[in-house]
Amino acid sequence: MPTIYDFHPALPDNTPAALDQYRGKVVLIVNTASKCGFTPQYQGLEKIYREFKEKGVEVLGFPCNQFGGQEPGTAEEIGAFCEKNYGVSFPLFAKIDVNGDQADPLFTYIKTEAPGLLGSKAIKWNFTKFLVRKDGSVFKRYAPATKPEDMVADIEKLLAE
Repeated sequence: MPTIYDFHPALPDNTPAALDQYRGKVVLIVNTASKCGFTPQYQGLEKIYREFKEKGVEVLGFPCNQFGGQEPGTAEEIGAFCEKNYGVSFPLFAKIDVNGDQADPLFTYIKTEAPGLLGSKAIKWNFTKFLVRKDGSVFKRYAPATKPEDMVADIEKLLAE
């Protein structure tokens, strides 16, 4: 049975990153955008990363420009924006598609494992979040409006498993 550890999404320089490096950790995967009403969630994501990194939590950001063109920049511009405005230190990957024929295989997998409302697999907007157990299986999908701090109880639950 596949897990997130079977995938190798691209880093900003387009080199593949083996997600099996996160084996044994709780992982929060988020499709992000720099010009979205939810962009301030970067601050909450960074807070979770700093608070829980030493306990075994990783936050992985995947910039996506599929929703209203709200992530138009290059990898360098996105990284600089996130660091300057929100102090982001968690890993950001290459800009990807999360829906459609060109969707990144990781997102195709996690959408299938944790469908949205009424079983929809499509991601509806930026900052859709997926929480992954230590064994690499998808625990839950969270809507864009769900604030990172509202996921802390679930993160703590998965850390205790």
